[in-house]
Amino acid sequence: MNITGADLLRTLLERQGIRILAGIPGGANLPFYDALHGSAIRHILTRHEQGAGFIAQGMARVTGRAGVCLATSGPGATNLLTAIADARLDSVPLVAITGQVSQALIGTDAFQEVDTYGLTLPVTKHNFLVRHPAELLEIVPLAFELAESGRPGPVAIDVPKDVQLARTEVRDWPEPGGPVPIPSCPDEPIDTLARELTAARHPVLYLGGGVITSGAADLARTLAHRLSAPVVCTLMALGAVPPDDPLFMGMLGMHGAKGTNFLLEEADLLLAIGARFDDRATGKVAEFCPHARIAHIDVDAAEIGKIKPALLGLVGDAADILRRLLDRLSPQERPAWRTRAAGLRAAHPLRHPPRAEDPLHPVNLCRFLGEILPPDTIVTTDVGQHQMWVAQAYPVRRPRTLLTSGGLGTMGFGLPAAIGAALAAPGRRVVCVSGDGSILMNIQELATLAELGLPVAVLIFNNAQLGLVRQQQELFYGRRYAASHFTAVPDFAALARAFGLRGIRLDPDRDPLADLAEALAAPGPCVVDIPIHEQANVFPMVPPGAANRHMIAEPELASSHA
Repeated sequence: MNITGADLLRTLLERQGIRILAGIPGGANLPFYDALHGSAIRHILTRHEQGAGFIAQGMARVTGRAGVCLATSGPGATNLLTAIADARLDSVPLVAITGQVSQALIGTDAFQEVDTYGLTLPVTKHNFLVRHPAELLEIVPLAFELAESGRPGPVAIDVPKDVQLARTEVRDWPEPGGPVPIPSCPDEPIDTLARELTAARHPVLYLGGGVITSGAADLARTLAHRLSAPVVCTLMALGAVPPDDPLFMGMLGMHGAKGTNFLLEEADLLLAIGARFDDRATGKVAEFCPHARIAHIDVDAAEIGKIKPALLGLVGDAADILRRLLDRLSPQERPAWRTRAAGLRAAHPLRHPPRAEDPLHPVNLCRFLGEILPPDTIVTTDVGQHQMWVAQAYPVRRPRTLLTSGGLGTMGFGLPAAIGAALAAPGRRVVCVSGDGSILMNIQELATLAELGLPVAVLIFNNAQLGLVRQQQELFYGRRYAASHFTAVPDFAALARAFGLRGIRLDPDRDPLADLAEALAAPGPCVVDIPIHEQANVFPMVPPGAANRHMIAEPELASSHA
């Protein structure tokens, strides 16, 4: 078969099972867009390439399979970089395909030419610059294999325009690419870990996003109950253990519960599973879990001992290791330790005013959402105070139902990720919780949402602030506020209507929670503008650079910051 590079690329994506692409056309990728005519692949036209990257991420985070996004050369490719970097830090499988100027023009500062290969090199697992259409037969399956294997992540493919237009002979089609088996962890360290866990008096399981990625959430919960060991989660692991599990202590770290951080001070063995000891989780790393020996299970050998020295490192698939570990462990009773954990949890509840007194306090809002939304609702967030309130107060009941930008902390993530989630999980309710600062980063994707008519509700916690910036300025910079207050605040409900969506602004003087429930009960997309107090803060909070035990529960001035 004699075929163009563009048709070859389209066919390879079809063979991969790709049914949805998100992107924006331009001169350098128009041959591929022309090849999409007549294809079963559905194209989602976004309003910004970053939106395309996060839509692909939303699909990938819900399904665990690589999402695909498209951009043209130059500014199209550079607009994708943030979404690619975000996927790298959160271990999300993504294949980003960019057009490039023809090879004869590369290096000449041609119109819309940038070194996409060089720019994406530090933020991808691997990247490719295609020189001949026949190379696509190897590159495309390999890109999906790399994106989905081991520790998932993004792969970039840069395809010059002349390669898309050139023709080549195809005699045999390659098998689609997919995840390759992870090398098995040896028995010896698993035997050692079983002995260490049996001997421990105060073990704690520390779950990271890798538990969800590996499909090991149920096994981790079984292990916790087998050991009578409390469980703490990172932001990325929320949903791995149901919030009503008696051993679940919630999120640790900067905005974790007081009881959770205090418990870690008493642990004598910490088993980290799929976690990378991020600074927002550990606080001052030298003082994190000061009395605990650490065992670390991770698919990425580079993470073992990278931040915190590990007594024992087990490299491999978490699900496989946990199954084999459970075979070596008998049920263990630690009544005093369980009682201590339950006591710390009860002694340090999340503080907030009663709902009747302040229904629009963010904690009350998040808990109310947990009461009225179906258990399989997918919640996305942007980044800021609202993200932490959701993490603290919304009951994430299942894996892959909280999608949030953890490592890169990207404002503008929530709306396009919600669109991607709705595309990947048709029929399920999707709620994007955002802030008035974050939503403006990619608000143009409301046009995409209106066009698609997906069941996405966008809830904007509106305090006319860059809230987390203002909070840190209040606490650690002597209330010297700079560039954190918005003097021009849009009417988000009116903006939504301008985009063709239902737009509602809650009135605190009515019954705002009833109005919110009514807005969420109606079919189709909507935007709900929710006024919250401009001085509302997220507590507890660990000052940047401090140990987790030094949590602030009330606004207080700090003499220094890190």
